[in-house]
Amino acid sequence: MKLILIDDDSLVVSALKIILEAQPDMEVAASANDGSAALPLYRKHRPDVLLLDIRMAETDGLQAAAMVLQEFPGARILLLTTFSDDEYIIKALRLGAKGYLLKQDYQNIAPAIRAVCSGQTVFGNEIISRIPNLLQKPPAFDWSAHDITERELDVIRLIAEGLSNREIASSLHLSEGTVRNYLSSILDKLGLRDRTQVAVFYLGKR
Repeated sequence: MKLILIDDDSLVVSALKIILEAQPDMEVAASANDGSAALPLYRKHRPDVLLLDIRMAETDGLQAAAMVLQEFPGARILLLTTFSDDEYIIKALRLGAKGYLLKQDYQNIAPAIRAVCSGQTVFGNEIISRIPNLLQKPPAFDWSAHDITERELDVIRLIAEGLSNREIASSLHLSEGTVRNYLSSILDKLGLRDRTQVAVFYLGKR
């Protein structure tokens, strides 16, 4: 079974490679540290399963999954994350991802890959119990209608948590200048004046 693994943490990539390549039926054909590599690598290797981290610095896993699925609708994509975030789960379901697994469930990753490869849809135990309620929730605010990207939404969330530009930069592995550029773009797109208004706007849309 041929796999592609993409995660922005090189230590995670190394650890997962060791776990997966210890399986007699698995081979990591390629790996990368940003979602922008997903489509080119998929075209080259045509893997049985593509494993994608969700939060990555430039192109996140959801964006990468959407690009791959647009060109390869039958792609089997398993999203790996440390975040059990309702919004991410809903987007993963709607995108057509075949699985959403918390990295903490490391003992379940290999079985999940086999299940996805066989055509099943796999969600971690903590997540599967929440899916019925999530799908009954009213539609979330459509940030994309305001051209807010996933990375800008990450910045907005952290602003709402009270983090400074420096703290946001550290959290998202960006430079402070890039964070300032994101904030300027966010203010322009949402027609807001300052970061306080951004926080209030975000909290009012949750």
